[in-house]
Amino acid sequence: MTVGPTLETARLILRPPILDDLEAWTAFSADEEVTRFVGGLQSRSQTWRILNTMIGSWVSEGFAMWSVIEKDTGRWIGRMGPWRPADWPTAEVGWGLAREAQGKGYATEAAVAAVDFAFDSLGWAQVDHCIHPDNKASAAVAARLGAKPYRSGRVMPEPYKEMVIDIWGQGRADWARNRRALIA
Repeated sequence: MTVGPTLETARLILRPPILDDLEAWTAFSADEEVTRFVGGLQSRSQTWRILNTMIGSWVSEGFAMWSVIEKDTGRWIGRMGPWRPADWPTAEVGWGLAREAQGKGYATEAAVAAVDFAFDSLGWAQVDHCIHPDNKASAAVAARLGAKPYRSGRVMPEPYKEMVIDIWGQGRADWARNRRALIA
């Protein structure tokens, strides 16, 4: 059972997460390289709680990260989408892809669909991305989307209070221009 909309891109399906995603999400959460900028290693039980938080957010808020599924293989390759936990510094579209899915343009492809959803379906006036300053790959995705860094510092809630992040963002009018450039 899913509790939100499913989006499709040329190569990907973005659908609300389901409990069947647990093993793939757990493998993602156990990869030190892919999780070092998104909260660090998580155990299977911690991942279960994160997955259920996403599922619950779809119910309570009408949005959360989707599970990203590769169309050709049906494989779970990451999570992506609008996200606004309590005390977070901003509403954001965030992402994280499994190592084997990185470097293929999937993050940008899925982020375009997610940003469209945030502006068009959720009515957000601004879409931001919270990115660790050392996360060059995510900064590159944000830049491809046309976002600009506008704030930096220790602005996250516990347990990330000491983490410095850069907030990248853009408003609706900027996205309209940047979106046209992405498909040109």
